Amino acid sequence: MNVAAVVRGIASLSWIAVILVIGLAVMRAARGQPFRRAIGWVITALLVAVLTTTASAGLVFLQPEERGVVISAVAPLGYRESALQPGLQWIVPFAETVATYSIARQTYTMSIAPLEGSVAGDDSVAARTADGQEVVIDASVIYSVDPNKIINVHIQWKNRFETDLVRPQARGIIRDEASRFRVDEIVSERRGELTEDIRQKLLSKLSDNGLILVDFVLRNIQFSPEYAASVEQKQIAEQLALQAVFVVQQRQQEAEQARQVAQGQADAAVIAAEGRAKARVIEAQAEAEALNLIADALRNNPDLITFEYIQKLAPGIQVMLVPSNNPYLLPLPSLTGETETVSPPVEVVP
Repeated sequence: MNVAAVVRGIASLSWIAVILVIGLAVMRAARGQPFRRAIGWVITALLVAVLTTTASAGLVFLQPEERGVVISAVAPLGYRESALQPGLQWIVPFAETVATYSIARQTYTMSIAPLEGSVAGDDSVAARTADGQEVVIDASVIYSVDPNKIINVHIQWKNRFETDLVRPQARGIIRDEASRFRVDEIVSERRGELTEDIRQKLLSKLSDNGLILVDFVLRNIQFSPEYAASVEQKQIAEQLALQAVFVVQQRQQEAEQARQVAQGQADAAVIAAEGRAKARVIEAQAEAEALNLIADALRNNPDLITFEYIQKLAPGIQVMLVPSNNPYLLPLPSLTGETETVSPPVEVVP
């Protein structure tokens, strides 16, 4: 509970009571009623009002995120050298006043959007790069008042540190640091370096003036329409180049795939030919072995071929006639190895 606020409320009610008592006394006097008791009420109400007003003027309650600078008419320097800490504090009534400062984090935003920044309208930072290109930068500065330097901040800036210190320092440092980089460096690999350089410079400036830099955020970088168009054309060209490389790689993959398929088919054909050749060799070897076996059998049994010949004739044939002008039916091997001839029969016996 804020005791100082309660005391101030009581003091206000006391003065209202004084006014009411005085009004009541005047009304009683106008009616001819005794005025002696009304005077006592007025004096009592007036004393209570003065005491509560004095107490409220001497009590100060500070929130946890607040610090107070005491401006004093009785101090040699005109202010107390130590800042008031959070909680209920006592000052000399009517001789001292307190200027309250928040040490909570604050954000100052410079943006091109009219309703986004701390300043109405376009508050972005226009800067020139090392190669003469114009860029528009949106940024935010997150800072707080150093609780150990509250009195110096009050003496040097009072409540003007945001508009008179943070804003001009941030804008000036952003322009100075951006001028050290080319525009293509800002948009690519050196953007982080730019942000860090600005942060370090701003950290030093704010620290010298009693503020703590919490963070610097480089929110957006906008380019001129001409440069944006050139960047877009460059990106389109790069995309086309990448697409061409992709197409070449795809064609190379297709060619390699076709080569592998052809190689596979050739290998399959070779394997099939080798298989057929091996089969024929095996078949020829089998036939040669079979002929060798037949030759061996004929050498051991010469009449075997005659027997096989007879076996091949139709079973119903008993006599065969041949023309008379054909003297031989078939040369048959004799038992002695000489060829015998069969004379043609003259008649047919059924």
